[in-house]
Amino acid sequence: QDAIQQCQQAGIHVAMVTGDQAVTAQNIARSVGLVKNHADVVMGRELDSPENLDKERNQRIIEAPIFARVSPKQKLDLIDVHQQNGAVVAMTGDGVNDAPALKKADIGIAMGQRGTQVAREASDMVLEDDAFSTIVLAVRLGRVIFNNIRRFVLYLISCNVSEILVVFLATMVNMPLPIRPLQILFLNLVTDVFPALALGVSKGDPSVMERPPRDPQEPVLMTQHWLRIGGFSLSITVAVLAAYGLSLGVLGFSNQQTVTISFLTLAFSQLWHVLSMRDRGSDIFRNDVFRNPYIWGAIVLCIMLLLAAVYIPPLANVLKITHPGWIGWGLVLGMSLFPLLVGQIYKSINPREA
Repeated sequence: QDAIQQCQQAGIHVAMVTGDQAVTAQNIARSVGLVKNHADVVMGRELDSPENLDKERNQRIIEAPIFARVSPKQKLDLIDVHQQNGAVVAMTGDGVNDAPALKKADIGIAMGQRGTQVAREASDMVLEDDAFSTIVLAVRLGRVIFNNIRRFVLYLISCNVSEILVVFLATMVNMPLPIRPLQILFLNLVTDVFPALALGVSKGDPSVMERPPRDPQEPVLMTQHWLRIGGFSLSITVAVLAAYGLSLGVLGFSNQQTVTISFLTLAFSQLWHVLSMRDRGSDIFRNDVFRNPYIWGAIVLCIMLLLAAVYIPPLANVLKITHPGWIGWGLVLGMSLFPLLVGQIYKSINPREA
């Protein structure tokens, strides 16, 4: 019952398809929580290919939760009706007669314990425990994995675009380069990687099964995500160039100190930026990113690596970095928090944004 309820919350239509009599099917459907009281039962003889059904019969078949006295051929017609309606169809089965339907469905799911060899070979997925709840768990994990991939890509692209913008805008106004090529390489190979990998192993938001299914044709990054990448990248770029301009023009630091401050501002901005990857509708401090121990481990590790780049002379010499001074560190910390603030405000204004 819990598994069926989760499916219904997730926008998944569950239907029982059986060769048994209608009364038997109704009783079983009530016992497992598929229906509450008396429910409409579609008999197998009522099923036909979509082109032979009128609009009313087609709609009844799409909405029906129980199908009784259904033959293997009629299962194929049932799959056809749902697929013609734009649904992604998962069909479960265990017998030889189920093989054609398992093959035709978008996702054929065979029973691993009592299922025949033919059914297992015709399917896309085999349940080792023959439990319906395992299918629901697979759906949840699939949604979590897709969201993690999306955030992984969103985070890395926004970080890399910010690096491009910093160099491009500085070049356009004839400013000295605020960041060196080896420093960019250090960010890409060291500090960007660990937060991104930590995003990839997030356990997901608890409400992931309370949302409707996404369009199967939906790309990893849609227009709204590219706009977010542009906004996040621009906020990081503004923070870096502002720190660079203040340290060079107002505070009068040396060129090497100024480059160090802009490098550290970029690095810490990208590091805090991972906290803006929280899911839509989640609280600032109660979300799957904030609760992910790997995120905090990655942040601590990257901070240690950045401190090593500043305070270990051989590495500092290679990267052309020097001690920024306490005022410089204050500037780095203050300016690097600006993109995080922008990201959190954006999430608060657009709580339903994916």
